[in-house]
Amino acid sequence: MTHADVSSTQSSSPALGGDDTAALIAAGGAHLGIELGSTRIKAALVDGAGAVLATGSHAWENELVGETWTYSLDAVWAGIRECYADLAREVRTQHGTELTTLGGLGISAMMHGYLAFDADGEQLAEFRTWRNTFTTEAAALLSETLGQNIPLRWSISHLLHAAQQGEEHVERLDFLTTLAGYVHWKLTGRKVLGVGDASGMFPIGASGDTFDAELLERTAALTPIAAMPWSLPDLLPEVLVAGQDAGRLTAKGAELLDPSGTLQAGAITAPPEGDAGTGMVATHAVEPRTGNVSAGTSAFAMVVLEGPLSGPREEIDLVTTPSGHPVAMIHTNNCTTDLNAWLGLFAQFAELIGAPQSAEDLYGTMFSAGADGDADAGGVLTYNYVSGEHQTGVASGRPLLVREQSARFTLENFMRAQLYGAFGALAVGMDALLKDEGARLDVMYAHGGIFRTQGVAQQVLADALGVSVSLGESVGEGGAWGMALLAAHTTRTAAGETQSLSAYLDEVVFAGQDITTRSPDAAGREGHMTWLNAYRGGLPLARQAGDLLG
Repeated sequence: MTHADVSSTQSSSPALGGDDTAALIAAGGAHLGIELGSTRIKAALVDGAGAVLATGSHAWENELVGETWTYSLDAVWAGIRECYADLAREVRTQHGTELTTLGGLGISAMMHGYLAFDADGEQLAEFRTWRNTFTTEAAALLSETLGQNIPLRWSISHLLHAAQQGEEHVERLDFLTTLAGYVHWKLTGRKVLGVGDASGMFPIGASGDTFDAELLERTAALTPIAAMPWSLPDLLPEVLVAGQDAGRLTAKGAELLDPSGTLQAGAITAPPEGDAGTGMVATHAVEPRTGNVSAGTSAFAMVVLEGPLSGPREEIDLVTTPSGHPVAMIHTNNCTTDLNAWLGLFAQFAELIGAPQSAEDLYGTMFSAGADGDADAGGVLTYNYVSGEHQTGVASGRPLLVREQSARFTLENFMRAQLYGAFGALAVGMDALLKDEGARLDVMYAHGGIFRTQGVAQQVLADALGVSVSLGESVGEGGAWGMALLAAHTTRTAAGETQSLSAYLDEVVFAGQDITTRSPDAAGREGHMTWLNAYRGGLPLARQAGDLLG
């Protein structure tokens, strides 16, 4: 692969020194962001300018219970406590102080899904995550009724599906929220949601700060909903925009985070957000003609729009930034899971031959091999569909590795195909937005672990989308860092600052941060288009695999 030029700016905002950092933390001047992602719960502690002071993490996995992808709420709290404890240990080790108070706190999590509670606050049904695709009929009816694309994973699709199926619990509903909204509620007592996360529950109105009242009325008139004893607007959380005060950490909430009793109550909280919103913040993509890609178990691209699209499109979701600006979202259910499984296989082989590799070294070696592959991956195709993939019409996923007899099947081409496949469904959706809709995009920012190996996945993505892709120096921190920034911004606003979120990011956080940019390479772009055409051609095989491999 031929790499495009790399440009950078020099950082002018170093972190505080050791004694100063310890004093800041001890005085309650640090801000905490926690994000519950698909495979990891991460925490980031930052100062007011966004410099990372400490991090924590906890690995977890969703479960397939019956036909439903879910996480238990016990696992949610166990994971949060482990993640927080990991962060607190790092604060003690690195800074020699205890984390007793916080300036600001924010909770983020994977968007969409279904968390339903009764009037006593008891959970009524298993948490149904974004990964579930059994809401086809409900989503189709909503899309027709509301005149815009309503995806399978949205909360309103899950609600209508449950009502259509006559699920007993639906009549007893009192509150419906997302994972971030649920955790925030338990920490603060407030049933609120940031507008970005809310936009994945139900469409947001033109004002950009609340649910669309007319569309709520249309939905409430649908027969399965109209028969219910509750009012749809009353089920949903209150919507807040970035910077608004979302309540205070209560004593009970502090104990949920830190059962040791060291953490005290009182921190100001930011509106809870989804991983899409925190990804936009973490990559400084909150203004029109900017975009970001967040890549993990799933992947999504967000493009902040200058104006409306031509009409509803199945490939494109309409959501918002945390400040309420309209965003086109291309979401894919699958990204790195199959790639990680293959690299786990190579890690096992390395152990068998007596040459074990660290994860960092293994990924670096294998990604670099992919960078040396043929631009079209030598005719090797991968379909990374561990679960169904709505972007390409695959109802039930089965990962596939496919090649013609004449394909150039080398390690380099295998890895190039794996990297292409990680973004394959995303590239299909982005074609609809950039080519068919003509949305204008100056730069795409990116974050997620796949970009840690210098330049490789970044160049693959630039070639796949045909736009420049930029990475900031905090690319590895991801959504937890973005949520911590939203918490810091909320704290500043509560103290009387009038800076908008965009201005805060511009003038305080990113003003001196190192940025690397890679532009599409002509040969790489042409090779990827050849590969993508073959990928599209093989999709019927991927669709049949779910039926044939039961």
